[in-house]
Amino acid sequence: MTMFYCYKRCSTCKKAQKWLDDHQVSYESQDLVDFPPKKADLIAWMTKYQDRGIRYFFNTSGQDYRKLGLKDRVTEMTIEEAAEMMAQNGKLIKRPLMVNEHALTCGFKEEIYQATWL
Repeated sequence: MTMFYCYKRCSTCKKAQKWLDDHQVSYESQDLVDFPPKKADLIAWMTKYQDRGIRYFFNTSGQDYRKLGLKDRVTEMTIEEAAEMMAQNGKLIKRPLMVNEHALTCGFKEEIYQATWL
């Protein structure tokens, strides 16, 4: 099953969702802020895609990211520490997050969605 983690007030999430619907991509949607992914899932994804780096998963332009001063801390974080923070605060996760057993994307770029989800 393909999960689409999004935030209802995020314009990027709305664009991605419209793209998915326009291209008839099936997915299940879950609010990233109210119901963030579980720590164990985040650890599994960050481990499987660790070539992308931990920063890939963080919403580096978000207010919470800046408030917590994570810019300088992320490079020293373990996957476990990053997953713990994200599981407790979904606003720290780059959105939308889309994942299934074969692929994972953070953020929305049409060409990446085209290559990954079609």
